[in-house]
Amino acid sequence: MSMILTDTKERTRFLKFALVGTIGAAIDFGVMNLLSHFMNMRLVFAGTISFTCAVISNFIWNRFWTYPESRSRPLFNQLGMFFLVNLAGIAIRIPILQYLEPPLLSFFKGIFHTSYDTAEFYAKNLTLAIAVGIVMLWNFFVNRYWTYNDIDQS
Repeated sequence: MSMILTDTKERTRFLKFALVGTIGAAIDFGVMNLLSHFMNMRLVFAGTISFTCAVISNFIWNRFWTYPESRSRPLFNQLGMFFLVNLAGIAIRIPILQYLEPPLLSFFKGIFHTSYDTAEFYAKNLTLAIAVGIVMLWNFFVNRYWTYNDIDQS
């Protein structure tokens, strides 16, 4: 973590990674909301599909913009590594989606006395936001030191 604070190049990479992640999060939230609200898909399934869409976008942007100097590995090898990191990320994410949504739904219904649909909307989105934040930190550090470890440290 200190390398982000002290090394300008690493800080720039982290900011690019975070911007790519923001685009991925927009895709993630958009797809999740479309699937869960308009197709009545359960959050775990909608969130898994939306996560996959975001991962594909993130890989493309990270390979060609965040880490353009990291192309010593063949595309599909690096995609495989990125995919494995994200599989671990989804293993972190699914329990968060599964177990955090119900108490948040109860919280929003009880505290704010909103309708079920409004409480459900807030609970799903806050649950996803928490999951995205946790998994983003995991993804950055593991990808930086494994998937994209073929770039200069300085």
